[in-house]
Amino acid sequence: MVTGDGAPDGAPPGGIPRDGALVWETTLTGAHGLHARPAAAFVSALRGLDAEVQVSNQSTGAGPVNGSSLSKLATLGLRRGQVLRALISGSDAEMARQALQRLADENFGEVETAVTGPAPVVADATGGPGLMSPLPRTGTQVVVGTVHITGLDVDVSGYVPADDEAARLDDVTNAVMMQLFMSTDDVVRMQATMLSDPELGGQLNAALDGGASAVEAVDTVFTRVADELAALPDSYQAERAQDLRSLRRQLLAGLVGQPEARAPESEHILVAPELDAVTAAALDPATCVAVVTTTGGSTGHGVIIATGRGIPVLTGREEAAEWSEGETVALDPVSGELWASPDEQTLTMITERARERATADREAAERAHERVHTANGQLIMVEANVGSLEDAERGAAGGADGSGLVRTELLFGDWSHAPSAAEQAEVLGRVAAAFGGGPITIRTWDVGGDKPLPYLPQEQELNPFLGERGLRTMRRVPEFFREQLRGIAMVARQYPVRVMFPMVTEPEEMGWARSVALEIIDEVGCEPFPIGMMVEVPAAALRAGDFEGLTDFVSIGTNDLTQYTTASDRTNGAVSHLARSDSEAVLALMRMTCEQLPGVPVAVCGDLASRTDMTATLVEMGVTELSVRPPLVGLVKQAVRQS
Repeated sequence: MVTGDGAPDGAPPGGIPRDGALVWETTLTGAHGLHARPAAAFVSALRGLDAEVQVSNQSTGAGPVNGSSLSKLATLGLRRGQVLRALISGSDAEMARQALQRLADENFGEVETAVTGPAPVVADATGGPGLMSPLPRTGTQVVVGTVHITGLDVDVSGYVPADDEAARLDDVTNAVMMQLFMSTDDVVRMQATMLSDPELGGQLNAALDGGASAVEAVDTVFTRVADELAALPDSYQAERAQDLRSLRRQLLAGLVGQPEARAPESEHILVAPELDAVTAAALDPATCVAVVTTTGGSTGHGVIIATGRGIPVLTGREEAAEWSEGETVALDPVSGELWASPDEQTLTMITERARERATADREAAERAHERVHTANGQLIMVEANVGSLEDAERGAAGGADGSGLVRTELLFGDWSHAPSAAEQAEVLGRVAAAFGGGPITIRTWDVGGDKPLPYLPQEQELNPFLGERGLRTMRRVPEFFREQLRGIAMVARQYPVRVMFPMVTEPEEMGWARSVALEIIDEVGCEPFPIGMMVEVPAAALRAGDFEGLTDFVSIGTNDLTQYTTASDRTNGAVSHLARSDSEAVLALMRMTCEQLPGVPVAVCGDLASRTDMTATLVEMGVTELSVRPPLVGLVKQAVRQS
């Protein structure tokens, strides 16, 4: 699994050591490289030894960093197939080298598992209070349960500063970072990267130097940065403040020694002011039957994680603030209805609706792995939207025919460096393998607007959603774009792939991007693969015919198309009623796209594709491919059969 070697004062591969130092190298072959658990084992192996260990990523040139710091190791981005190089000095240098070699021989405590999703499991629906749906869960189930209320405050009133507050804060930060990196969710791991932000670190150090305690420094700095994000005019970006507030709570809890809150072991509906990513990732779907928040919008990271796991979520429901612990409530995530303390007649109606919904879920799950045709025999591909390997595994387990949208900016969003073509190919290959070999449709970097990349700086814009986004950004950094296309072409040697470009407005843009892709295909020497474009700008929909001959397929991104068409942000409560993707204006643009490109496959990958009440309409207008949220694949396939 892992190879390692070391030599004192010699000339090992990768460079010349310092005088008296040892060099040890190992090639990582674990599925996820040096992620949280192996990194923690690395740090633990060095404890108690008089040894200084400087670690580098020989494959990328990152480092050296202190091998005793978990947060520093994380910045190396050590992935599968890369070479870790350690320069070891001190009186216990040889003991440290031997300890690391033993660790490598044991594959850092990692157990290799196949990248496959579990077979779907179907359970009977149950009546009465509690979870009333089959497995796998879809997030559309009607639920009745008792309320469990959780707050967001940490009691710091009894905190006593230590002699060395900086050291205490560093210890707590490393512990929190370790917990975050141990998560299997990419968004949660991204929070660990945020903790290593030098700007945040500088502000914390300045507060400590000014005489603040660790608690005061954390409270002041994280609250200020969160407030700055919350004040941004774009509501999607403003919701990123939630991540800073979550980190603040975790650090404060660590500083005061507050134990992690334990959720009830019985079925319950969680009620909280907001749902952060860490809380969402820790939810137990067997007991947490739904979540209701009193503030926040529908695009927060926590909401995305929870709904991706099939847990129903309703956000921004102020009335839930009046509920009491243990009160019985019910909700329907499809209609958005809430019932507090329902009477017997209402409960009977809710229970019947739940049974009908559960029956539909069960029937869909039983046929989810079948290819699906409309009533008149038209084959429709139903695929999964993917932003992580876990999404791919859930989609495959739920019967997806592949992925119609691989969001690369999410897949690599927590990396500390720009991934090379080989690194991208390795990760994308695992996504394809999760679906049994594909096919997958890879969207090139959709950076800008609400999706920044830490390794691709962009100028601040007054209105980033109308600025340099997607393909527009790639024209400024063509080699960055070409490197991604190289990675995609490398995957195409083994798996069936397609590539598509986001934020296309003019045919000239598509022509440029297509020519670059064709050059890379020739350079890498793979078989040609389909090259397509996103239709999410109204101008592209209105003039879809102008792209004939330039695109092999199109995929309509209804989320952005809706917001650009209606000039309204669906996460902004004041105008969200206007941001309807099923509005006649949006549907008219979609029909125009299909009509102007006869013979060109048309997919839909926005949220509208996941709505079973719109499936027949989409199929009727000529859409042949639907890429949906992973838990909803079976239900959408069932809707296709009935269209």
